Amino acid sequence: MGMLILLAIIVILAIVLIGIYNRLVALRQNCRQGLADIDAQLRQRHDLVPNLVETVKGYAGHEQETFQQVIAARNSAGGSATPEAEAALSKAIGNLLALGEAYPELKASANFQALQGELADVEDKLAAARRALNAATARYNAARESFPAVLFASALGFQQADFHALTAEERPVMGAAPQVRFQ
Repeated sequence: MGMLILLAIIVILAIVLIGIYNRLVALRQNCRQGLADIDAQLRQRHDLVPNLVETVKGYAGHEQETFQQVIAARNSAGGSATPEAEAALSKAIGNLLALGEAYPELKASANFQALQGELADVEDKLAAARRALNAATARYNAARESFPAVLFASALGFQQADFHALTAEERPVMGAAPQVRFQ
């Protein structure tokens, strides 16, 4: 009778452990999917930038410095995808879009409007993907740290997941009020 009770306890523990493991695997996959979604949005943004640059070049041929900055930032961000490179690309895109204010005929261009709309859409999707990743990370970390999973998670190889956050260098820049200049 004692062996039967011990066997039942072992079976129940095994079932609980399997359930914990499978849940943590699913939640970890959600985190990985979130990272992949962000990468897809970044890739789409990088694909749109050359089209936007070419459209603006037709109207603002003498703004070569802005074009060079955008192209350099895109190439840098495309190769490394670091937060610093992405921040530089975002700033360069902002400068490029500001040229629309300086050239009313560019601002009225259907191509420019379409590309600007697509870029805004990609930026919105990128922000949503970052929020979704952070939500998935919170669910995963909460499940990993909940009882009884906390007893087994580290031993099963489930490590704490990192939230998508600003770097120490980005925080002061992003925290400051943006400067708007109408020229």
